[in-house]
Order: sequence, then structure tokens, then C-alpha cells
Amino acid sequence: MAGKLQRLPTVAPGRLLAWRAGAVVAALLVTTLFLALSGRDPRLLADLVVRSTVGSRFGLEDLALFMTPLVLTGAAVTVTGRIGIWNIGAEGQFYAGAIGAAGIGLFVPGPAIIILPLMTVCGILCGMAWILVPTLARAYAGVNEIITTLLLNFVAGLLTTYLAVGPWHDRVTGALASTGRLPVQVPELWGVVHWGFPVALAIVLVLAAVMARTRWGYQVTISGANEQAARYAGIPVRARVVAVMLLSGGLAALAGVFEVAGTVHRLQGGLANNFGYFGIVVAVLARGSCLNVLPAALLMAFILDSGIVLQTQQLTASAVLAITGLVLFAIAIGDELAHYRPVSSRPAAAPAGPTRAESTP
Repeated sequence: MAGKLQRLPTVAPGRLLAWRAGAVVAALLVTTLFLALSGRDPRLLADLVVRSTVGSRFGLEDLALFMTPLVLTGAAVTVTGRIGIWNIGAEGQFYAGAIGAAGIGLFVPGPAIIILPLMTVCGILCGMAWILVPTLARAYAGVNEIITTLLLNFVAGLLTTYLAVGPWHDRVTGALASTGRLPVQVPELWGVVHWGFPVALAIVLVLAAVMARTRWGYQVTISGANEQAARYAGIPVRARVVAVMLLSGGLAALAGVFEVAGTVHRLQGGLANNFGYFGIVVAVLARGSCLNVLPAALLMAFILDSGIVLQTQQLTASAVLAITGLVLFAIAIGDELAHYRPVSSRPAAAPAGPTRAESTP
């Protein structure tokens, strides 16, 4: 008889990983088919992508530079997800952190050993301040944080562009699209990879340990799972909401600090490069686990880096975006299908009657 499907409430990590691998392979096969139909050689493109990303030092450096902001913005969205909140404003908090860091770097003189920590602290505080209004609105008035954080993204982006082309524009070279180069920058660790990369990895590891092994992390998880039960147990849910959202804003802002002070070295419009929005994708792939943010960010960085490589081969940005969306869409489907397993609908056999030996007195 035909079987039925049963949805599992939880999925083993190995099963989920297998489904995701199959989803990526399926997406790549579809991509290969369309590239072949368009007259391109998929094998040559695949070889170029591998050699230009993981097959060379230059490619590995690019992956690390992509991973640094993705890890932090992904962690920013993931940590709010643990308490049942969606911070869609990581992009705006990223810009706020970059503005705060650039303001200190451009206008506060001093040695790098003092200015760099001051830039970092100021950037983080700016990110927290940027998310403060949505935080208070959510905690004290129940206002949906998705709308408020999302709308502030546009404000932050426009403010960055205004500062870069207006009062903070580069008066030395006359460039109208950016500020002058910051006199202080995050020291480089390996090639163009700066110290922001290992710091970002360490922050996520510490955050994962805090969420999994501390009382505070347990209270955050319980508050997100069942707010009424958390209040009944005496957990200050409102205080935890405020703390988690401010922490999220600080993490996203730190990504902006590292980007402006470690990678770009100047404030300019479009600096965030959608890292805040891609952080949402990273958080979805991480499925609520801070530790899973690392492999999810690596996958996202590889996809973005591969897209740049493909654009050098005359593939349009729209085509690259479509390929990226296809891969992520396939992974989302794989994540959902991993919850299902076939269950036989065959009726259970009737218990056997007593044997002759059992029925003999």
C-alpha cells in the first residue's frame, strides 16, 4: 500500500546536512543546464570559480573579507531570533557603526593605539543607539520590530551618502563619492585580511557559549520559546528583549566598523553592500544556532565571491543574482524536506492465536 509522510519536529544534524548538500547539487545541476543552453561551457566556469575562490591565496583572502561582516550581521539576526524577534535592520546598524567609526577616525587626532579602540566603541554605541527606538517600541509598546528596523535601513543609507558627498567629502583629492581615507585602520593579519576576521569568529564562538551554557542564555531561549511561561518563572522578559536587541545592534555595527576601518578605509554610499540583508539569509541557514553562523557565513561568502568571478566572464549581475537565489531557494526546500520521512500505511498484523501446545491443558 502507498506510504504517507510524517513531519518530524526536529531533524538530526547529519540528516539536515545531507539534504542541504543534495539541494546545492540540484541547484548546481540546474545552473549548469541553463549555462550550457546559453552557449557557455559550465566546466570552464566551474574551474574558474574554484581557482578564483578556494584555489588561490587571493581568493581565500576575499572569502575572509566577505565572511567578516557576514558572520557579525548573521549573529546579530540570529541572537534576536532566539528570543522570538526579527532584527531586519542590521543594514542600518551596519551603516551607523561605520558612521561612528569614520567620525572618530576623520576628526579625532591621536595615536592608533587609542583612536582604533575609540572608533570601535563609538561605532558599537552608534549601532545600539540606532536600534534603541525600535527596541523600546517593541519592549514597552508591542510595536512590530520588523517594520521599524527595516525602515531605519533606508534612513541610515541616505545619511551615509549625505555625509560622504556633503560635509565629510574628501577635500584632498576632490572625490565627491566618499570621505578621505581614514588615517587609522585595523591592522592586517594575512595579506589584505585584517584582524577583524579572527575577532568576528571569536565573538561568535563566545556568543554561542553564552547562549548555550549560561543562565542568561537559557532565559533568552525560554523567553523566545514561551513568553508567558518565562514570566511565570520570574524571568524579566522585557529586560531580556532590550538587552538582546541592543546586543544585536552592537554586533551589526561592529561589522560596519571593520568594513570601514579594515577593508574600505573610507566612508561612502553603498558601503554595507547588502551585508545586513545577507545576514538575514545567514541567520536562516544557521537555524537559530550561533555556532552554525560560521559555516552559513562561509557558504554565503563563497556564493558572493563566486558571483563576482562569474561577472568577470560577461555574466550579467541579474544572472548571478538569479543563480544565488536558486541556490538559497534549493537549500530552503531541502531544509523543509528534511523534516519529512515516509511512514508505511500498511495495517498492523493481528496478533497470532494460541498455538496447539499453548491450548493443550
